[in-house]
Amino acid sequence: MKILIKGAGDLATGIASRLYHSGHQILMTEIAVPLTVRRIVALSRAVYEKEALVEDMKGVLVTCMKEAEAVLAAGDIPVIIDEHAAIAEEYHPDVVIDAILAKKNLGTRIIDAPFVIGVGPGFTAGEDCHCVVETKRGHTLGSTIYEGSAIPNTGVPGNVGGYTIERLIRASAPGRIEPLVSIGDVVEKGQVVALTGGKEVYAQMSGIVRGMLQSGVEVSENLKIGDIDARCEIDHCFTISDKARSVGGGVLEAVTRFEHMRQNYAMVVLAAGRSVRFGDNKLLAAISGRPLYQHTLDRMQAFGDFPQYLVTGYDSIAKEAKEQGIQTVMNYEPKLGISHSIRLGLEACLEEHPDIQGILFSVCDQPNLKAATIQRILNTASVHRGQIICAGNPLRPGNPVLWDRMFFDELGGLTGDNGGRKIMSRLHDKVRYVEAQSEELKDIDLKDDILE
Repeated sequence: MKILIKGAGDLATGIASRLYHSGHQILMTEIAVPLTVRRIVALSRAVYEKEALVEDMKGVLVTCMKEAEAVLAAGDIPVIIDEHAAIAEEYHPDVVIDAILAKKNLGTRIIDAPFVIGVGPGFTAGEDCHCVVETKRGHTLGSTIYEGSAIPNTGVPGNVGGYTIERLIRASAPGRIEPLVSIGDVVEKGQVVALTGGKEVYAQMSGIVRGMLQSGVEVSENLKIGDIDARCEIDHCFTISDKARSVGGGVLEAVTRFEHMRQNYAMVVLAAGRSVRFGDNKLLAAISGRPLYQHTLDRMQAFGDFPQYLVTGYDSIAKEAKEQGIQTVMNYEPKLGISHSIRLGLEACLEEHPDIQGILFSVCDQPNLKAATIQRILNTASVHRGQIICAGNPLRPGNPVLWDRMFFDELGGLTGDNGGRKIMSRLHDKVRYVEAQSEELKDIDLKDDILE
């Protein structure tokens, strides 16, 4: 797949290594003056050296998409100075990975690509990305998170060789940095290892210099400019770290999972009910300042790579769905019950995608449903084929529900106001549940259900 990695530092390079060796096409963006301490093992070095070799990968500085395509054709990795990743508009990546490691989100959105990964703290799965990968050293390093966030930044670096904060080399004053030692040199505690703004910087421990900023860079006081490793393994200075490989493994897992499911599932939104209990068209009722149906359309944008269908009898809703790229199926006979909407959606999907593995059916009156819950349903379906995946639990099953293709005939045979619950009631052993908060599963049926 085409993958854009925001950032080309040592951790981003470890991610690139995992993806590159798995056959994916990588393009990386960087800022004009990279501040990568472990620069020898970072493709960001290409920004000021034009090319950077890290193990068997070569990063090449480019200035436009045409140059990037030539580098990709040669089997290498283009690196472009592009702080806001504007090149994505030309590149059209399948996956965007924010590996800037700013400890906060600098502008990445869940709709920036079919699949978006946030690396480290500052991202929330289901809100600004589909998946977060943990970067904190320890038991969960490299784990994939599909709901919630990574462990918050503590400000204390991970333990390496028995040392934490002592292993960092920090600028003693603002100004230009002048390294007095090189990466790979062994230093002693108290030794002067650099000058910043003309002021001496001392090593806080003995060990090998694993990282040091390039000479001449303007730095601020207390900025991290170097790294010392007590293990004194010279190879560690010139190869991708265990942490970067672990985080890269988590990213590769998430990318591979997405790659396997993207062509296998579709989504059908049911929005043709008569709203009898509500009194008028509830889908137009204002919830948090927007029509009820708009909450569902907004949520669907996070899954734009999956075929999407909206079954409705309302022309205004159909028009907005079409503008968003959702196929619309008109149902002007809602009196025939929900089974008619299910059948219309099922038939429309199978006409265009006869080999689809499963279809997620959702309703249009759940304003609090989270994108993260939909993602977890898709994840569960991808590893439990031949099952029905339902939001909620056995005591409170809810929507959405993803149906494997082996149940399509039964769905198509429903009649009247009978939905999928009738099938599920006799196939308990085929149903798996994805836990969701009760507020997510709440339908807007009555005007009293609307809480501004």
